[in-house]
Amino acid sequence: MILGYDLQFFAKEGPGGEKTEAPTSKKLKDARKEGQVARSQELGNAVSLIMVFFIIRIFGQLMGKNFLEIFRYVYSVIPDYIKLYDGIVPRKDFTGLINIIMLRMVIILLPVFLTGVVVGVIVNVVQVKWAPTAKPLKPKLSKLNPINGVKKLFSKEKLVELLKSVLKVAVISYVVYSYMADRIGALLLMYDLSVQSAIVFTCQTVVDVGLRISIFYLLVGIADYLYQRHKFKEDMKMTKQEVKDEYKDAEGDPQIKGKIRQRMMEASRRRMMQAVPEADVVITNPTHYAVALKYDSQIADAPVVVAKGQDFLAQRIKEAAMEAGVEIHEDKPLARMLYHNVDVGAMIPPELYQAVAEVLALVYRIRESSNPA
Repeated sequence: MILGYDLQFFAKEGPGGEKTEAPTSKKLKDARKEGQVARSQELGNAVSLIMVFFIIRIFGQLMGKNFLEIFRYVYSVIPDYIKLYDGIVPRKDFTGLINIIMLRMVIILLPVFLTGVVVGVIVNVVQVKWAPTAKPLKPKLSKLNPINGVKKLFSKEKLVELLKSVLKVAVISYVVYSYMADRIGALLLMYDLSVQSAIVFTCQTVVDVGLRISIFYLLVGIADYLYQRHKFKEDMKMTKQEVKDEYKDAEGDPQIKGKIRQRMMEASRRRMMQAVPEADVVITNPTHYAVALKYDSQIADAPVVVAKGQDFLAQRIKEAAMEAGVEIHEDKPLARMLYHNVDVGAMIPPELYQAVAEVLALVYRIRESSNPA
Protein backbone atom coordinates (compact mmCIF):
# COMPACT_ATOMS: atom_id res chain seq x y z
CA MET A 1 0.00 0.00 0.00
CA ILE A 2 1.46 3.35 -1.07
CA LEU A 3 0.59 6.49 0.86
CA GLY A 4 0.75 9.88 -0.79
CA TYR A 5 1.98 12.93 1.11
CA ASP A 6 1.46 16.58 0.33
CA LEU A 7 4.85 18.05 1.18
CA GLN A 8 3.37 21.55 1.17
CA PHE A 9 1.55 20.56 4.38
CA PHE A 10 4.87 20.65 6.21
CA ALA A 11 5.87 24.05 4.83
CA LYS A 12 6.17 26.83 7.39
CA GLU A 13 5.23 29.56 4.99
CA GLY A 14 2.63 30.05 2.32
CA PRO A 15 3.07 29.71 -1.41
CA GLY A 16 5.03 32.95 -1.47
CA GLY A 17 8.01 31.21 0.11
CA GLU A 18 9.91 31.86 3.32
CA LYS A 19 10.13 35.34 4.76
CA THR A 20 13.78 36.05 4.11
CA GLU A 21 13.64 39.63 2.78
CA ALA A 22 14.08 42.73 4.93
CA PRO A 23 10.87 44.77 5.26
CA THR A 24 10.41 47.67 2.88
CA SER A 25 9.90 51.21 4.11
CA LYS A 26 6.27 51.03 2.97
CA LYS A 27 5.54 47.95 5.05
CA LEU A 28 7.18 49.50 8.11
CA LYS A 29 5.17 52.67 7.57
CA ASP A 30 1.92 50.73 7.20
CA ALA A 31 2.71 48.68 10.31
CA ARG A 32 3.33 51.87 12.28
CA LYS A 33 -0.04 53.24 11.18
CA GLU A 34 -1.63 50.04 12.51
CA GLY A 35 0.15 50.48 15.83
CA GLN A 36 2.63 47.62 15.26
CA VAL A 37 5.95 48.76 16.72
CA ALA A 38 8.83 47.26 18.68
CA ARG A 39 7.89 48.36 22.19
CA SER A 40 8.38 46.87 25.65
CA GLN A 41 5.74 47.69 28.24
CA GLU A 42 7.97 46.12 30.89
CA LEU A 43 10.72 48.68 30.24
CA GLY A 44 8.32 51.60 30.62
CA ASN A 45 6.88 50.19 33.84
CA ALA A 46 10.34 49.55 35.29
CA VAL A 47 11.62 53.07 34.62
CA SER A 48 8.39 54.57 35.97
CA LEU A 49 8.68 52.53 39.18
CA ILE A 50 12.29 53.58 39.69
CA MET A 51 11.41 57.25 39.30
CA VAL A 52 8.35 56.97 41.58
CA PHE A 53 10.31 55.34 44.41
CA PHE A 54 13.15 57.79 43.84
CA ILE A 55 10.76 60.73 44.22
CA ILE A 56 9.28 59.16 47.36
CA ARG A 57 12.77 58.66 48.78
CA ILE A 58 13.66 62.33 48.21
CA PHE A 59 10.37 63.93 49.24
CA GLY A 60 9.07 61.19 51.52
CA GLN A 61 9.77 63.15 54.70
CA LEU A 62 7.87 66.19 53.41
CA MET A 63 5.00 63.99 52.26
CA GLY A 64 4.91 62.28 55.66
CA LYS A 65 4.65 65.64 57.41
CA ASN A 66 1.75 66.61 55.18
CA PHE A 67 -0.02 63.34 55.94
CA LEU A 68 0.49 63.90 59.68
CA GLU A 69 -1.04 67.36 59.32
CA ILE A 70 -4.07 65.76 57.70
CA PHE A 71 -4.39 63.30 60.57
CA ARG A 72 -4.06 66.09 63.13
CA TYR A 73 -6.72 68.08 61.35
CA VAL A 74 -9.06 65.09 61.21
CA TYR A 75 -8.60 64.33 64.92
CA SER A 76 -9.12 67.99 65.80
CA VAL A 77 -12.51 68.14 64.07
CA ILE A 78 -13.78 64.69 64.99
CA PRO A 79 -15.52 65.97 68.15
CA ASP A 80 -17.57 68.37 66.04
CA TYR A 81 -18.70 65.50 63.84
CA ILE A 82 -19.53 62.92 66.49
CA LYS A 83 -21.63 65.15 68.72
CA LEU A 84 -25.27 64.29 68.35
CA TYR A 85 -28.13 66.71 68.22
CA ASP A 86 -30.95 65.35 70.37
CA GLY A 87 -29.00 62.08 70.37
CA ILE A 88 -30.13 61.13 66.86
CA VAL A 89 -29.05 63.44 64.05
CA PRO A 90 -25.35 64.37 63.47
CA ARG A 91 -24.67 68.09 63.60
CA LYS A 92 -22.37 68.02 60.58
CA ASP A 93 -22.24 66.05 57.34
CA PHE A 94 -19.22 63.74 56.99
CA THR A 95 -19.20 64.24 53.18
CA GLY A 96 -17.51 67.62 53.44
CA LEU A 97 -14.77 66.22 55.70
CA ILE A 98 -14.12 63.29 53.39
CA ASN A 99 -13.88 65.64 50.38
CA ILE A 100 -11.32 67.80 52.17
CA ILE A 101 -9.23 64.75 53.16
CA MET A 102 -9.30 63.28 49.62
CA LEU A 103 -8.37 66.61 48.03
CA ARG A 104 -5.38 67.09 50.32
CA MET A 105 -4.17 63.52 49.76
CA VAL A 106 -4.45 63.92 45.99
CA ILE A 107 -2.38 67.13 46.16
CA ILE A 108 0.29 65.33 48.19
CA LEU A 109 0.44 62.31 45.88
CA LEU A 110 0.00 64.22 42.61
CA PRO A 111 3.78 64.71 42.00
CA VAL A 112 4.31 60.95 42.38
CA PHE A 113 1.50 60.08 39.96
CA LEU A 114 2.61 62.73 37.44
CA THR A 115 6.19 61.46 37.60
CA GLY A 116 5.07 57.92 36.79
CA VAL A 117 2.87 59.04 33.90
CA VAL A 118 5.38 61.48 32.37
CA VAL A 119 8.30 59.04 32.63
CA GLY A 120 6.17 56.25 31.13
CA VAL A 121 5.24 58.46 28.16
CA ILE A 122 8.85 59.56 27.65
CA VAL A 123 10.12 55.95 27.68
CA ASN A 124 7.51 54.92 25.12
CA VAL A 125 8.34 57.90 22.89
CA VAL A 126 12.04 57.05 23.08
CA GLN A 127 11.28 53.46 22.03
CA VAL A 128 8.93 54.11 19.10
CA LYS A 129 9.17 57.88 18.45
CA TRP A 130 6.08 60.09 18.44
CA ALA A 131 3.41 58.67 16.12
CA PRO A 132 0.06 58.36 17.90
CA THR A 133 -2.61 56.23 16.24
CA ALA A 134 -6.08 55.11 17.28
CA LYS A 135 -6.29 52.10 14.96
CA PRO A 136 -5.34 49.50 17.62
CA LEU A 137 -8.39 50.68 19.60
CA LYS A 138 -10.81 49.98 16.77
CA PRO A 139 -12.88 46.81 17.25
CA LYS A 140 -12.01 43.89 15.00
CA LEU A 141 -14.12 40.80 14.46
CA SER A 142 -10.97 38.69 14.24
CA LYS A 143 -10.29 39.44 17.91
CA LEU A 144 -13.61 37.79 18.80
CA ASN A 145 -12.77 34.59 16.93
CA PRO A 146 -12.48 31.80 19.56
CA ILE A 147 -10.21 29.72 17.31
CA ASN A 148 -7.67 32.54 17.13
CA GLY A 149 -7.94 32.91 20.90
CA VAL A 150 -7.15 29.23 21.45
CA LYS A 151 -4.19 29.45 19.07
CA LYS A 152 -2.79 32.41 20.99
CA LEU A 153 -2.95 30.43 24.24
CA PHE A 154 -0.34 28.02 22.87
CA SER A 155 1.73 30.54 20.90
CA LYS A 156 5.36 31.43 21.42
CA GLU A 157 4.35 34.90 22.60
CA LYS A 158 2.26 33.47 25.44
CA LEU A 159 5.16 31.23 26.45
CA VAL A 160 7.46 34.26 26.59
CA GLU A 161 4.89 36.17 28.68
CA LEU A 162 4.65 33.20 31.06
CA LEU A 163 8.43 33.08 31.42
CA LYS A 164 8.52 36.83 32.10
CA SER A 165 5.84 36.51 34.77
CA VAL A 166 7.68 33.63 36.47
CA LEU A 167 10.93 35.59 36.30
CA LYS A 168 9.32 38.69 37.80
CA VAL A 169 7.79 36.72 40.67
CA ALA A 170 11.10 34.99 41.31
CA VAL A 171 13.02 38.28 41.26
CA ILE A 172 10.57 40.03 43.57
CA SER A 173 10.59 37.09 46.01
CA TYR A 174 14.38 36.96 46.04
CA VAL A 175 14.80 40.71 46.54
CA VAL A 176 12.23 40.89 49.34
CA TYR A 177 13.65 37.83 51.09
CA SER A 178 17.31 38.92 50.83
CA TYR A 179 16.51 42.44 52.06
CA MET A 180 14.20 41.46 54.90
CA ALA A 181 16.41 38.61 56.10
CA ASP A 182 19.06 41.13 57.17
CA ARG A 183 16.48 43.31 58.97
CA ILE A 184 14.32 40.74 60.70
CA GLY A 185 15.73 41.84 64.05
CA ALA A 186 14.73 45.46 63.48
CA LEU A 187 11.22 44.36 62.49
CA LEU A 188 10.84 42.43 65.74
CA LEU A 189 11.74 45.54 67.74
CA MET A 190 9.19 47.79 66.02
CA TYR A 191 6.80 47.47 68.98
CA ASP A 192 9.33 49.45 71.09
CA LEU A 193 9.28 52.37 68.63
CA SER A 194 6.96 55.31 68.70
CA VAL A 195 4.19 55.48 66.15
CA GLN A 196 5.98 58.14 64.11
CA SER A 197 9.29 56.24 64.21
CA ALA A 198 7.56 53.02 63.21
CA ILE A 199 5.89 54.76 60.28
CA VAL A 200 9.22 56.25 59.14
CA PHE A 201 10.95 52.86 59.45
CA THR A 202 8.17 51.14 57.50
CA CYS A 203 8.22 53.75 54.72
CA GLN A 204 12.01 53.52 54.40
CA THR A 205 11.81 49.74 54.21
CA VAL A 206 9.11 49.84 51.54
CA VAL A 207 11.02 52.41 49.47
CA ASP A 208 14.31 50.50 49.72
CA VAL A 209 12.67 47.25 48.72
CA GLY A 210 10.76 49.01 45.92
CA LEU A 211 13.96 50.53 44.48
CA ARG A 212 15.73 47.18 44.50
CA ILE A 213 12.77 45.47 42.86
CA SER A 214 12.57 48.23 40.26
CA ILE A 215 16.25 47.91 39.36
CA PHE A 216 15.90 44.15 38.82
CA TYR A 217 12.67 44.83 36.95
CA LEU A 218 14.60 47.24 34.73
CA LEU A 219 16.94 44.43 33.69
CA VAL A 220 13.91 42.35 32.77
CA GLY A 221 12.53 45.33 30.80
CA ILE A 222 15.77 45.80 28.84
CA ALA A 223 15.85 42.10 27.97
CA ASP A 224 12.19 42.26 26.95
CA TYR A 225 12.84 45.33 24.76
CA LEU A 226 15.66 43.55 22.93
CA TYR A 227 13.39 40.54 22.42
CA GLN A 228 10.52 42.73 21.15
CA ARG A 229 12.85 44.39 18.62
CA HIS A 230 14.07 41.02 17.39
CA LYS A 231 10.51 39.67 17.22
CA PHE A 232 9.26 42.75 15.37
CA LYS A 233 12.11 42.49 12.86
CA GLU A 234 11.32 38.82 12.21
CA ASP A 235 7.56 39.46 11.96
CA MET A 236 8.07 42.27 9.44
CA LYS A 237 10.20 40.18 7.08
CA MET A 238 8.70 39.60 3.66
CA THR A 239 8.78 36.89 1.06
CA LYS A 240 10.29 37.57 -2.35
CA GLN A 241 6.80 37.46 -3.86
CA GLU A 242 5.52 40.06 -1.38
CA VAL A 243 8.37 42.38 -2.32
CA LYS A 244 7.57 41.94 -6.01
CA ASP A 245 3.85 42.53 -5.44
CA GLU A 246 4.54 45.66 -3.41
CA TYR A 247 6.85 46.97 -6.12
CA LYS A 248 4.13 46.38 -8.71
CA ASP A 249 1.58 48.22 -6.59
CA ALA A 250 3.93 51.15 -6.01
CA GLU A 251 5.58 51.45 -9.41
CA GLY A 252 3.08 49.71 -11.66
CA ASP A 253 3.33 46.43 -13.55
CA PRO A 254 6.67 46.39 -15.45
CA GLN A 255 5.00 44.77 -18.48
CA ILE A 256 2.36 47.50 -18.65
CA LYS A 257 4.99 50.19 -18.16
CA GLY A 258 7.06 48.60 -20.92
CA LYS A 259 4.10 48.64 -23.31
CA ILE A 260 3.38 52.28 -22.48
CA ARG A 261 7.03 53.18 -23.03
CA GLN A 262 7.02 51.29 -26.34
CA ARG A 263 3.92 53.14 -27.56
CA MET A 264 5.41 56.47 -26.56
CA MET A 265 8.59 55.64 -28.48
CA GLU A 266 6.55 54.64 -31.52
CA ALA A 267 4.57 57.89 -31.38
CA SER A 268 7.83 59.84 -31.04
CA ARG A 269 9.29 58.02 -34.04
CA ARG A 270 6.21 58.77 -36.13
CA ARG A 271 6.48 62.45 -35.32
CA MET A 272 10.18 62.31 -36.06
CA MET A 273 9.65 60.63 -39.43
CA GLN A 274 7.05 63.25 -40.31
CA ALA A 275 9.68 65.94 -39.75
CA VAL A 276 12.26 64.36 -42.11
CA PRO A 277 10.76 65.83 -45.34
CA GLU A 278 11.12 69.31 -43.82
CA ALA A 279 14.86 68.85 -43.13
CA ASP A 280 17.58 70.63 -45.09
CA VAL A 281 20.03 67.71 -45.05
CA VAL A 282 20.47 64.17 -43.69
CA ILE A 283 24.00 63.39 -42.55
CA THR A 284 24.82 59.66 -42.62
CA ASN A 285 27.52 57.21 -41.53
CA PRO A 286 26.40 55.92 -44.19
CA THR A 287 25.00 52.60 -42.89
CA HIS A 288 24.76 52.89 -39.10
CA TYR A 289 23.69 56.47 -38.36
CA ALA A 290 21.46 59.08 -39.94
CA VAL A 291 20.80 62.59 -38.57
CA ALA A 292 18.36 65.04 -40.19
CA LEU A 293 19.09 68.78 -39.70
CA LYS A 294 16.94 71.84 -40.36
CA TYR A 295 18.04 75.45 -40.13
CA ASP A 296 15.58 78.34 -39.90
CA SER A 297 17.11 81.59 -38.65
CA GLN A 298 13.66 82.91 -37.67
CA ILE A 299 13.06 79.96 -35.32
CA ALA A 300 16.50 79.09 -33.93
CA ASP A 301 19.99 80.55 -33.87
CA ALA A 302 21.56 77.25 -34.98
CA PRO A 303 20.57 74.16 -36.97
CA VAL A 304 18.22 71.80 -35.12
CA VAL A 305 18.20 67.99 -35.15
CA VAL A 306 14.69 67.03 -36.29
CA ALA A 307 15.33 63.27 -36.57
CA LYS A 308 18.02 60.73 -35.88
CA GLY A 309 18.32 56.97 -35.92
CA GLN A 310 20.61 53.97 -35.92
CA ASP A 311 20.70 50.93 -38.20
CA PHE A 312 17.11 50.11 -39.26
CA LEU A 313 15.74 53.50 -38.22
CA ALA A 314 18.62 55.23 -40.00
CA GLN A 315 17.69 53.40 -43.18
CA ARG A 316 14.08 54.53 -42.84
CA ILE A 317 15.19 58.16 -42.38
CA LYS A 318 17.28 57.98 -45.54
CA GLU A 319 14.40 56.44 -47.47
CA ALA A 320 12.04 59.18 -46.29
CA ALA A 321 14.63 61.81 -47.22
CA MET A 322 15.07 60.39 -50.73
CA GLU A 323 11.29 60.29 -51.24
CA ALA A 324 11.03 63.95 -50.17
CA GLY A 325 14.06 65.05 -52.18
CA VAL A 326 16.12 65.98 -49.11
CA GLU A 327 19.88 66.01 -49.72
CA ILE A 328 21.80 63.11 -48.10
CA HIS A 329 25.40 63.86 -47.16
CA GLU A 330 27.89 61.24 -46.01
CA ASP A 331 30.17 62.31 -43.14
CA LYS A 332 30.99 59.50 -40.72
CA PRO A 333 32.63 61.50 -37.88
CA LEU A 334 30.01 64.26 -37.97
CA ALA A 335 27.12 61.75 -38.08
CA ARG A 336 28.44 59.93 -35.02
CA MET A 337 29.01 63.19 -33.14
CA LEU A 338 25.52 64.46 -33.86
CA TYR A 339 23.84 61.15 -33.02
CA HIS A 340 25.55 60.67 -29.66
CA ASN A 341 25.59 64.30 -28.45
CA VAL A 342 22.45 66.06 -29.71
CA ASP A 343 18.87 65.11 -28.86
CA VAL A 344 15.97 65.37 -31.26
CA GLY A 345 14.57 68.91 -31.15
CA ALA A 346 17.83 70.39 -29.77
CA MET A 347 20.22 72.80 -31.47
CA ILE A 348 23.70 71.63 -32.38
CA PRO A 349 26.49 72.67 -29.96
CA PRO A 350 28.85 75.55 -30.92
CA GLU A 351 31.79 73.21 -31.47
CA LEU A 352 29.94 71.68 -34.43
CA TYR A 353 28.93 74.99 -36.05
CA GLN A 354 31.83 75.01 -38.50
CA ALA A 355 31.40 71.41 -39.69
CA VAL A 356 27.62 71.73 -40.08
CA ALA A 357 27.92 75.13 -41.77
CA GLU A 358 30.19 73.63 -44.44
CA VAL A 359 27.66 70.84 -45.07
CA LEU A 360 24.75 73.29 -45.30
CA ALA A 361 26.73 75.53 -47.63
CA LEU A 362 27.37 72.57 -49.89
CA VAL A 363 23.68 71.63 -49.82
CA TYR A 364 22.62 75.18 -50.66
CA ARG A 365 25.08 75.26 -53.63
CA ILE A 366 23.69 71.95 -54.89
CA ARG A 367 20.14 73.36 -54.67
CA GLU A 368 21.11 76.52 -56.53
CA SER A 369 22.86 74.53 -59.25
CA SER A 370 19.91 72.20 -59.71
CA ASN A 371 17.42 75.12 -59.75
CA PRO A 372 19.12 77.93 -61.77
CA ALA A 373 17.35 81.29 -61.77
